[in-house]
Amino acid sequence: MYSHPDHVQSMTEIFGEPIHTYSRAQAIADGVLVDVSEVAREAGFKWPVAMTCAAFEDCVSWSEADSRRQTHQDESGRLWDVVYMARLAARRGGAEPIKFQLYRVPRGGRGVRPRLVTLKMMSGPGDQGEPVITIMMPGED
Repeated sequence: MYSHPDHVQSMTEIFGEPIHTYSRAQAIADGVLVDVSEVAREAGFKWPVAMTCAAFEDCVSWSEADSRRQTHQDESGRLWDVVYMARLAARRGGAEPIKFQLYRVPRGGRGVRPRLVTLKMMSGPGDQGEPVITIMMPGED
């Protein structure tokens, strides 16, 4: 068993108590992250998966009004496309962040042609240190 030498200080001893913490559960409750774990499990993920709000809005969100204005689609199909392509990228592996691409019809306007979008996926610790995955837009951290 490893033990720290007496001269090593903990992060709290060095920096003091955190001023503010923001948990993954809070981010999901606030809508900053969207939990897509159920569909991700169906696609083969073993860890919980969430998407940032920006990635979800760009690649998954779709309403009946969007279908009437643009082309018929639904959120469940769009979500499946994202998690399936993410799973294929995860199987390929590589250095993080793992980037992957998919075609989706951009929301808004009258466009009906699918456009290529790049997303990235990162793993990290959840609220209790468990492994979790987050799918986000390339410019997000």
